[in-house]
Amino acid sequence: MPLGRAVVITCSTRAAGGVYPDRGGPLVVEALRQWGFEVADPTVVPDGPEVAEALSAALSSGADVVVTTGGTGLSPTDGTPEATRAVLDREVPGIAEAIRAAGVAKGVPTAMLSRGVAGLAGRTLVVNLPGSSGGVRDALEVLEPVVRHAVSQVRGGDH
Repeated sequence: MPLGRAVVITCSTRAAGGVYPDRGGPLVVEALRQWGFEVADPTVVPDGPEVAEALSAALSSGADVVVTTGGTGLSPTDGTPEATRAVLDREVPGIAEAIRAAGVAKGVPTAMLSRGVAGLAGRTLVVNLPGSSGGVRDALEVLEPVVRHAVSQVRGGDH
């Protein structure tokens, strides 16, 4: 029996337009499956209003976990954190802080420029990951030891 259901959303205008393949989304899907989640292939959307639409669809599907990749930087079209904050009821800032810190600790000072957020939308954990495949790998290392516990807590499990 799966640990729960997860949805992965890649937020990238270029990947959505076929300029290059989505590399981050498949990494997240693979990790979530290895961790015991039921998860379909990533949904790829361009930066902009489609990110908010994809988040709303993922939340209305009843997913336990929603992970986005991309759209967390400083470019004018990077709006994933704002779209995410709009659906969150409570932030879990330690997750996003740990993701940034892990990247910096691995010698990637630009990891501190990620504006990704994490939190709860109802009973769904939502986490923004960076768009680069290296940033995704680093973030998954941060998430792996805590995501099961977070889902358990959301369901009313012990601390």
